Amino acid sequence: MHDSPPPDLADSFRRYFTLMPALSDEQRRATYRIRHDVYCRDLAWEPLRPDGQETDDYDRHSAACLMRAAQNDSLVGCLRLVLCRPEDPAYPLPLERACAGTLDRNRFDPSRLDRHRIAEVSRLAVERDYRRRKGEANQPVAIDTSDFGDTSHQRFPFIPVGLYLSAFAMAAQLGIDHLLVLTEPRLARHLGRIGLDIQPIGGAIEHRGERIPSVMDTRATIANLHPMMHRMWKQIHAWVEDAFVSAGADAVPWRSQLAGIETLPPQGIIVRP
Repeated sequence: MHDSPPPDLADSFRRYFTLMPALSDEQRRATYRIRHDVYCRDLAWEPLRPDGQETDDYDRHSAACLMRAAQNDSLVGCLRLVLCRPEDPAYPLPLERACAGTLDRNRFDPSRLDRHRIAEVSRLAVERDYRRRKGEANQPVAIDTSDFGDTSHQRFPFIPVGLYLSAFAMAAQLGIDHLLVLTEPRLARHLGRIGLDIQPIGGAIEHRGERIPSVMDTRATIANLHPMMHRMWKQIHAWVEDAFVSAGADAVPWRSQLAGIETLPPQGIIVRP
């Protein structure tokens, strides 16, 4: 059974935050600045960069999402989906490289799937002004058990949940069936309480703490979201879909040559165009 988060989450979420795929150069640079603030300045997990932007080679074939504060448009957080290299689909995703020795390929083998239909959630980061609770300062994003035990909207973890839902909304627009994620066990358990089914696919590794290679099924996860999450999902899905439709082929130009992209309606049913 699912635990019950507070009602009317979509209204509260819209009041405080907006989400948008980072489809323009300016939006992408904003996500790189957030990542630099969190991964380089705050946590010192990556070296400081002279330009104040944390990037790597995977950004060349990634799609990112950007969260802002609704009241003043300030930067809140971001994440990215790393997709396969268009020119070399077999090139490993970050999780495949980091967990090469621990992946249980009998359970889930990314190398045997259509590489254009898998992606990895990574570089989830939240600005420190939005990580002020106890224990959050040393994590790029955090969720606590108490976030789900209070009927007050102030306790619900809108930021990490919203960012994860944006990953599924982008996956729907890009025709992604499975999302890989290298996650800490506690975060996976907490997200499972709202229906984000994160399945382990290998043994834990040490990567800035204990991390477990895991996978999420796009269709099944959206279809099995907690009922109280449906309106929030529909809102995020609509924002992401509208942005992709407006951008057209320019949304992810290096992927536009791929045919058969599917769209995922808010109800969580795949419809082939």
